[in-house]
Amino acid sequence: MKRHLLHAAILALAAAANPVHAADSVELLNVSYDPTRELWRQLNEAFARHTPVSIKQSHGGSSAQARAVIDGLEADVVTLALPPDTDAIRKAGLTSEGWQKRLPNDSVPYTSTIVFVVRKGNPKGIKDWPDLVKPGIQIITPSPKTSGNGKLSFLSAWGSVTQRGGSDAAALEYVTKLYKQVPVLDSGARGSTTTFAQKKIGDVHLTWENEAHLEVDEAKGELEIVYPPVSILATPPVAVVDANVKRHKTEAVAEAYLKYMFTPEAQEIIAKNFYRPINADVLKSHAADFPSIKLFPITAIAKDWDDAFDKFFGEGKIFDGIYKP
Repeated sequence: MKRHLLHAAILALAAAANPVHAADSVELLNVSYDPTRELWRQLNEAFARHTPVSIKQSHGGSSAQARAVIDGLEADVVTLALPPDTDAIRKAGLTSEGWQKRLPNDSVPYTSTIVFVVRKGNPKGIKDWPDLVKPGIQIITPSPKTSGNGKLSFLSAWGSVTQRGGSDAAALEYVTKLYKQVPVLDSGARGSTTTFAQKKIGDVHLTWENEAHLEVDEAKGELEIVYPPVSILATPPVAVVDANVKRHKTEAVAEAYLKYMFTPEAQEIIAKNFYRPINADVLKSHAADFPSIKLFPITAIAKDWDDAFDKFFGEGKIFDGIYKP
């Protein structure tokens, strides 16, 4: 009953912000990361059934998208892959302090992880992270410098060593080998999907769980998903870009739009698109779609997300030290 009342209150807030006529509908711009096109298209259509609103989308590598908003892309809301990308917008003065506490679950409506996509029949026998660095294996993954998928793939690879008792030195040796077997670094997740699935380059693709399902479905039996025993817990947050919505006079609708993502209706759409919903009841009803693997938090390999960004991806830091184009 409480959930239904919350849902009704959110929709009432949206309606109050945009009363009466569809002709008077507000326009929002949602700036998101690369592989979320299909998810947000469905969520936008569902939300628009409750309130007159037109929602436009922008997609690309998560860090590149954050930079675009800072440089002037007029986002009303951002739904990026990683907390530091969103917080960079706060540091630029566009989003208010405490943005994570304005929505439930620290503003994270779903979680995800990194899995493997392989060719039909898994001819190279790839089942776990150590298999990736066997001689002759080509790995497709996007650039950690621009892509949330790229950063999470790197962090998953690193943690696959340290979470099994390996040292940081061993993890460094492993990721150094791994990136020597990456023939091309696309700028975002969807570009890597094209490289692997359509251009047919590589033996294994490291990608978001949801993107893997879409990729395999569209390949009509030519690709398969492999779940490694361990991977990282991804926590993509959502946030209103306060400076922009004040100027656009879209504050109330933007807030209602993001609050809607935590309702049972939206959580069901999220689950059907293979993003892991935070609503326990919805997750339970889709349990068969989400194999249980060890998902380690960022604090298992760094102090927090900011520390991980600096330690691994800062200028001249670990990734720059191991990858030479």
